[in-house]
Amino acid sequence: MAGRAGEGPQHPALHGDGWAERLLDHLRPGARDPRRVVAWLAGAVQGTVCLQDGDGTLLAGTPVPLDADVAADVTAGRISAAAVQDGDRHLRLVAVRAPDPRPAASALLAVARATPFDRRAAEIVTHTAGVVELLLRERELTAAGHRLRRATADLRLAILQLLMVEDTVSARRVAAGLWPGLLDTDSACVYIVEGHPAERDGLAEDCVVVTRGQALVVRCPAMDGHVIVLSPAPATAERLRSLVGGRPGTFLGGSVRQNLAQTAAAYGQALSALAVARFRPGQAAVYAERTHPERLMDPGALHAWAAAVLRPLDTLPHHTRAELLATTRLGLEFTAVSAAKVLGVSRNTVRARMDRVEALLGADFSDLTVRATAHLALNTQAALTEELAATVPDPSGVRLGDLLAGPGLRAWARDLLDRLVRDGRDLRGTLRAWIAAGGNAERAAQDLGVHAQTVREHVRGAEPVLERQLLAAGTDLYEVVLAHLALGDLAAPVLLRANPGQPDSPVHG
Repeated sequence: MAGRAGEGPQHPALHGDGWAERLLDHLRPGARDPRRVVAWLAGAVQGTVCLQDGDGTLLAGTPVPLDADVAADVTAGRISAAAVQDGDRHLRLVAVRAPDPRPAASALLAVARATPFDRRAAEIVTHTAGVVELLLRERELTAAGHRLRRATADLRLAILQLLMVEDTVSARRVAAGLWPGLLDTDSACVYIVEGHPAERDGLAEDCVVVTRGQALVVRCPAMDGHVIVLSPAPATAERLRSLVGGRPGTFLGGSVRQNLAQTAAAYGQALSALAVARFRPGQAAVYAERTHPERLMDPGALHAWAAAVLRPLDTLPHHTRAELLATTRLGLEFTAVSAAKVLGVSRNTVRARMDRVEALLGADFSDLTVRATAHLALNTQAALTEELAATVPDPSGVRLGDLLAGPGLRAWARDLLDRLVRDGRDLRGTLRAWIAAGGNAERAAQDLGVHAQTVREHVRGAEPVLERQLLAAGTDLYEVVLAHLALGDLAAPVLLRANPGQPDSPVHG
């Protein structure tokens, strides 16, 4: 091998054959690809070109055998470039600098050809290295930006998941570094913005912009078209309304203001409101816009009943109990798969926790009346405050039938279900049979003597009439089930095998 020499940057006048313009064309938007630049360089100097990173991994071009010591000197920054003659090969090695003050290069551009490098060829190689450096720097900055956005999105999701399981202390600790003051509040509202899944990233960015740093914006891990927004700021609702207004196929559902520990309940409210928003001209709805059955029940009696229903879990360690309650609330609100995605655990973990709660309560969650009753008890327990807890009476004598017998609740139930009579089809009868069959259209069809598709069409037809989503299990469906129970259209379920304090007396849901 014959000689090598270090060479500094060269800035001679460019020749007028147009190669510089063609090289600079590779910096235009849409044409920025180091591989295309390397291919162009090979043709421009009639040689073989190799671009490799600092570890010798090929990034573009064709591998070129190199002297390891020379390559190491250039890569380490001891020399910026080298010209080498190896037999009948002529090589040019140029360092491609990293975008930071490190002396080592981020990449090495090596060119080999059969004829010596004249001034024009040397200039092309040197200036091409500069263009490659810009492209690699842009690619690294783009990748770094993507990693930062991904890490930020992961942190947002982690905060939401902590709030979902009522761990507000950890959620505040995680949020404090990036969004100081965001969770320095006791309560907030949850909103769900729904759009086309392919457009969700842009929708999420728009939500970040319009909420002006006053909200936690999360791409929903369970529903591809949903963006979850948690915010304590009163102005957020109107800002999000203005965002979805006039956007075809975009809807907004919002919760009432809830304690941060009840984020899961607020999420369910927002999802319920979203179902209503799909039928509203303004494409938006808030959960507080309609009456809910639990608000028509005596608060003290309701909490006493819920305490009796959930008493079998009281013997568990606090952390285990809270984990089971939070998971079961979400599991009853959504599918096990969706609940698992929201919580960041496996669906088998969700099912195992719910199975344990089923066993402790002696319940059968395949029965929709049981699910609705358990859902009411769990959400009632989640909403219990210290002030209210001091006024809750002895739970032993409270039954669900007592809660459902109030005139206000029965009037609400009658008004709700009477809407179905206005339709020419027997929507009410079909819906009752479908609920009794556990939401199974085939079983309901057998009981009614109709086709299963007729059952599905009737249930789907009842959704806009009731302004509630029924085919997806959750708060909407459970409210309709409670309405049937209040009017005696369905039998009240037995939720517990026996009250631990009264072994011979089952606690009726």
